[in-house]
Order: sequence, then structure tokens, then C-alpha cells
Amino acid sequence: MPIALAYTVPGQTSELQELIQGCIRNERSAQEKLYHLFYPRMMGVVRRYIDQEMQAEEVLNNGFLRAFQKIEQYTFQGSFEGWLRKIVFHAVSDYVKQNVRYNEHIMLADKDQLVHKDHADRLYYNQLLELVQSLPDATRAVFNMYVMEGYAHKEIGKMLNISEGTSKWHLSEGRRMLKDKIEKLQLHYKK
Repeated sequence: MPIALAYTVPGQTSELQELIQGCIRNERSAQEKLYHLFYPRMMGVVRRYIDQEMQAEEVLNNGFLRAFQKIEQYTFQGSFEGWLRKIVFHAVSDYVKQNVRYNEHIMLADKDQLVHKDHADRLYYNQLLELVQSLPDATRAVFNMYVMEGYAHKEIGKMLNISEGTSKWHLSEGRRMLKDKIEKLQLHYKK
């Protein structure tokens, strides 16, 4: 189900370019406008990994701070939102590395089974998001990076300072846990 956003983000318009130029000049008003313009989408990125609101806000603010410190490096080539998203994602990645303890002695589980399609079809986006946020921190981080962001296990391992095998285990464990949680919802409706 699509979600309607209450704001619009200009493309590579002169308005956005002026805001970026203002940020390069370290103008507080331009920084504030850019922050409010991209806050909802960037918070969405952060909340996929961090379920506690205060920590998510802190990580997002760190991401914006990094972006403002590096904004002169943006070359106006490609999407500004994509550039910003990458910086915010690195702030999330750093937070996860600092605050999540990984177990180095994890046995790999057998390939897990898929959740029955009928069960998944009956869940709404918010319900799925809640289920994903209920996963343990390390497992949620790997699951989101792999499923939502499209990173490979090798990339995830480098970003989170874990082995590729540990990344695969967390993904498998996350899928297994989500499958169990969805099945416990007992979504057996009449057809």
C-alpha cells in the first residue's frame, strides 16, 4: 500500500541547488531548510535499523552533521538525496558497529523455508516494519542491509566488521524469526 508523503523534494532544481550552495557557505537557514526537507525520508532509513526513537534521532542528526561537513564534496552529479542517504546510512552503520555485540562463534543454520505467501500478503507495511524492528539489533541490521538496501554479504561484513558467514547467519536467523512471528499471528482468513 503506497504511503502519501506530505512534502515534496525538489529534483535537481535551482531551489535545491541554492539550498546546497547556502549550506556550502555555512548558512544556518539553508541548513535548516535542507534538514526539514529531507528529514522524513532519512528518518525512514534510520528507523529500519534503530527502533528506539531517541537513538534514531541522534543517529540521524549525526548523519546530517556529517553531510553538512562534507557538502562541498557534492558535485551536483546524480541525486542529492542518494548522496545524502549514503552518508546517513554510514552514520547508521557506525552506530550499529559501536552498539551491537556480535558473537564470533556462531554456527550457520540450515537454509530456512520461505513464509507462506498468503501469510505475507495479509500483513500491512506497518505490521511488517514492527516485526522487523523486533529482531535483535545485529540480526535486524544485517536483514535491513541485505533485504532493504541491497548490500551483498561481503559488503555488510566490511561495514559491520563481521565475517561474511556471520552476515549470512544473521540473515538466515532473521528470516527464521520473522517466519515464526508471522505464523504466530495466525493469519488464517476465509477466502
